[in-house]
Amino acid sequence: MKSKPSGFLLALVLCLTAQAGAGNPDSQEAWSGTTSSGTFQSQHSGVSPFTMTVQITADAAGNLIGTASSAADCFTDATLQVTLKGATVVLAGSDLEGNNITFRGALDGTRTILSLTYVLNSSASGRCESDNGSGTLGKR
Repeated sequence: MKSKPSGFLLALVLCLTAQAGAGNPDSQEAWSGTTSSGTFQSQHSGVSPFTMTVQITADAAGNLIGTASSAADCFTDATLQVTLKGATVVLAGSDLEGNNITFRGALDGTRTILSLTYVLNSSASGRCESDNGSGTLGKR
């Protein structure tokens, strides 16, 4: 006959599991509540470099989202879905003007620098029909 685990044992297991997740730099918990910022350069001449700051939080379902503040000519502040799988990171979303941007890249060995490439597909305004480039975001 098996005995049921005591409430204390169950609480201890849950506590240790939460601590293990928080110590894992690849876990959702390790990135929620962080801020990263950096500069990006277009592959096309005539497009100015831009800076961006991303505040990463978890939504009600536990998914990571990024609130991006940008000084780009071709897109404004946006909400980005954040996907983290191992060292691979994808941030993708749209601004209020309908400009879509996707950043793809990887974390460095310290898990604090994101080296990213981006692809921008702009709205029908024609202001910046499409753009692509690269840059880095540093975790603060």
